[in-house]
Amino acid sequence: MLNRLGVALRGAFTRFDAVPLDPLLLLMRIGVGSVFFKAGLLKVQSFEFTVKLFEEEYMVPLLDPTLAARMATVQELTLPVLLFLGLATRLATLPLLGMIAVIQTFVYPNAWSDHLLWATVLVLLLVRGSGKYSADAWLLRRSLARRSVET
Repeated sequence: MLNRLGVALRGAFTRFDAVPLDPLLLLMRIGVGSVFFKAGLLKVQSFEFTVKLFEEEYMVPLLDPTLAARMATVQELTLPVLLFLGLATRLATLPLLGMIAVIQTFVYPNAWSDHLLWATVLVLLLVRGSGKYSADAWLLRRSLARRSVET
């Protein structure tokens, strides 16, 4: 009985190993990007309130609250778009990972499970790239096609 269960599990895991990573990378880009993009939209909707939050609750050291609010808003509205498109994906992950580190360290240290999840997705995108369903992959294919025509 246990032997049959082991064989069945090995067969299932072999099938799981065959699942392509590219669709998952696309979903990860959309998922983590939407978290940051929604936060950016909230900041824009009431920027005065956002600055107040940076003054009274977030209190990020070394940065003027207005400057910190602007920087966070710009990053949260631009970097997720790069993730959605899969454009400069690896570069886009770096400032987002920095934001997570700042938020974890200075703002919401008890939200470590959310931050760990977001950071894990971003690190996977950093080390594996955006996958074939991305502008990065399209640009690479186009560049390689041009090079092969030139040689």
